[in-house]
Amino acid sequence: MNYRIIDKDTYYRKGVFRHFSEDCKCSTSMTARIDITELAEYSKKSGSKFYINFLYILSKVLNSRDDYKMGYLWETEELICYDTINPTQYVFHEDTETCTPVYTLYYEDYRTFYDNALRDIDKAKQTREYGLDSANHPNWFDASYISWLSYDSLNVELPDGYLFFAPIVNWGKYREEHGRLMMPVTVRMNHAIADGYLIANVYRLLEREIGQFIMRNQ
Repeated sequence: MNYRIIDKDTYYRKGVFRHFSEDCKCSTSMTARIDITELAEYSKKSGSKFYINFLYILSKVLNSRDDYKMGYLWETEELICYDTINPTQYVFHEDTETCTPVYTLYYEDYRTFYDNALRDIDKAKQTREYGLDSANHPNWFDASYISWLSYDSLNVELPDGYLFFAPIVNWGKYREEHGRLMMPVTVRMNHAIADGYLIANVYRLLEREIGQFIMRNQ
């Protein structure tokens, strides 16, 4: 885990950061549908798992811009930016109807990430422990698949006294709309380091990266 300290006096969002870290601590979230038609087709044809393919693309997008890799050290009141953030995914156990968090390292190399994610999931299936360890995984973001529903809206409430800056991303089942497969994705971020533009940009980057992923792997 490596990071650099951001100078709050020269931070390009200085005014916004001060307001939403002092006067009005809050988060902002957005739900939108993205077109995953080609990604679903690729996953089916290649025999790969759509879920891991999307997790890889999501991780790559969030690592592509510093705004999505921010952190706050409340003990020293330092604003930081991590070199890399990694996904905390989840395995659902049908027998107990509970989840086990899965810590998967992000690698830009697709095959390395895919193989590691598959291994991590298989290992997590052997336990029923919740095992969340956020204290030792500060540069990890929450990536949770809601497989039972193609929802229209989702809101994650999080008390933000400690200025939690890691993205929280949920996505649901995709469904056909006008001949295309559309999937709901929800992105939650702290308002001190993200606004509507930066959250909306996640969706734009996801659809662009899906297209590039398909081209690279044809």
